[in-house]
Amino acid sequence: MERWKGRVALVTGASVGIGAAVARALVQQGMKVVGCARSVDKIEKLAAECQSAGYSGTLIPYKCDLCNEEEILSMFSAIKTLLQGVDVCINNAGLAHNEPLLSGRTEGWKNMLDVNVLALAICTREAYQSMRERNVDDGHIININSMGGHRMVPSADEHFYCATKYAVTALTEGLRQELREAKTHIRATCISPGIVETEFAFRHHNSDPEKAASVYESIKCLKAEDIASAITYVLSAPPHVQIGDVQLRPVEQVS
Repeated sequence: MERWKGRVALVTGASVGIGAAVARALVQQGMKVVGCARSVDKIEKLAAECQSAGYSGTLIPYKCDLCNEEEILSMFSAIKTLLQGVDVCINNAGLAHNEPLLSGRTEGWKNMLDVNVLALAICTREAYQSMRERNVDDGHIININSMGGHRMVPSADEHFYCATKYAVTALTEGLRQELREAKTHIRATCISPGIVETEFAFRHHNSDPEKAASVYESIKCLKAEDIASAITYVLSAPPHVQIGDVQLRPVEQVS
């Protein structure tokens, strides 16, 4: 991670869970991290904790609604003004709604597409443009996917969510192909965890907290820090090495 010290990373969905763990880990490694979310109170608290811990990097909270392209573009403009640009883009933000294919609300489907797919694609495009205009040829774009992006979960609650994660799998491979065509050494990686014990299930099943809790009680889960460790592992690879796909799950999980 030595070569990333002092360089700039954007982490979307950085207020809680995986995003907060990733932001903390990168700050600890000496990076300048822009952590964005719709609400930045928790990111501001995390930034203060990182400073108190004496980490060599910095965490910069930024309020951004990823459903709004104008806000995303404004964020990248602000990063350019303050920090010159983005060297690493961690597309972490994602959500799920309990909206089955046969009875789900279109509003819920659109929200999942906006955050899980379109925001990821917009941030990827803007991060790439930021790298290219500064002749950054060793940048890295990392998409936080899901095991649900590789196989369908046998639950109607998850089917549309899985479809958006299958899209992330396809987008990451398409990104790799376009980067090769552009003859750049900017790398693209897809990290697909199994179930991670965060606030995710409680937001997904927000009307049934008991069901949300049972998700984490019924199976051995990953921790957010496990995903952060995977990201530092990927970023630590030599510049000529591309780690394309990382699938993570506890050894107790067999499916």
